[in-house]
Amino acid sequence: MQSVEIYTSPLCGFCHAAKRLLTQKGVSFSEIDVLADPGRKPEMIDRAGGARTVPQIFVGTTHVGGCDELYALDRAGKLDPLLQAA
Repeated sequence: MQSVEIYTSPLCGFCHAAKRLLTQKGVSFSEIDVLADPGRKPEMIDRAGGARTVPQIFVGTTHVGGCDELYALDRAGKLDPLLQAA
């Protein structure tokens, strides 16, 4: 299973929704709280190609995007194969 990293803020409803979907799928993930550790936000923006909003989700080296993109991948049946990719 690919490693999953998600940049979040505790005040973000979309962050909670994205984490809920990953948890329902039994996926463990590393959470980087950019509110608690603001020094990590520039790293997130750089990795996400300039995106400044949370969540920003990475599966392995693939930048998924935010919550809407994560759910769209799931609806299209593409999230599980991405998570399982070697």
